[in-house]
Amino acid sequence: MRIRVIAADSMGVRSIATVVEACGYVVGIDLGAALGPRRYGLPPHPVELRRLEESLDRVYRWILDSDIVVITHYHYDHYVRDRPDLYKGKVLLVKNPVSDINRSQRLRSYRFLRKNGVEDLARVRYADGSSFRFGRLEITFSKPLWHGEEGTRLGKVLMVLVRCEGESFVFASDVQGPMNSEALEVLKSWRGDVVLMDGPPTYFAGYKVSRESVDRGLEYMLELVSEARPRTLIVDHHLVRDLEYRSLLSRHLEAASRVGVRLVSAAEFMGVREEPLEAMRRYLWRSGASEA
Repeated sequence: MRIRVIAADSMGVRSIATVVEACGYVVGIDLGAALGPRRYGLPPHPVELRRLEESLDRVYRWILDSDIVVITHYHYDHYVRDRPDLYKGKVLLVKNPVSDINRSQRLRSYRFLRKNGVEDLARVRYADGSSFRFGRLEITFSKPLWHGEEGTRLGKVLMVLVRCEGESFVFASDVQGPMNSEALEVLKSWRGDVVLMDGPPTYFAGYKVSRESVDRGLEYMLELVSEARPRTLIVDHHLVRDLEYRSLLSRHLEAASRVGVRLVSAAEFMGVREEPLEAMRRYLWRSGASEA
């Protein structure tokens, strides 16, 4: 099983786009990328705009190269909304667009699947709580789980378990830590060899998300490290939008070292330099940086 993170917050864009090659299939999961429209009151820096263009080039390429494409929810950094042609002929496993979904995601899914004609171009299957087998490859989906704290207006997402010949990979965006105990129990029961997940949005603590929920997300992540003990835990996305994210993970890194878990960002996992450009936006504008 080969796992590639092709775009992520630690790599300069809002994304957690991942490609898994297993059992003769290429599976693209949440292949999309975007930028935060405002941060510190500032728009995206030209460095971010160039990185987004580069990231989307990779995203487009990998959608075309994938046999199976997974969309866990309909936030714009998790799929490509305006290129229906990319999905032609793909097996498309998606969050159910009419069941257990909030209004915003329902409208986005309608535009994407029906108005843009994707449901006529691809072989669309609703994935909520289901398992799919492709030869020796098995892809299992959780039921819809909260996008962070329980009751959030952001709606719900699916988690994904990919199994191939005794190896397993878990994709857990955007459960944010997880913040919710139900998501934690699923993650512990799946016991993936490699787990990729987002951490809580600490930069929103006490503002858009309660401090209590953020703290719970950090505690549940620590519990996941200590009890599930994946071989590798990749933590990225929302948490990496906080420049202090590594210090916030000090206990997690210590616990991971004790129990033999490799805890890394997506950039570290891929062996490239960490460049959380959104978190660095104030510095980029002040320094007049032309490249990063």
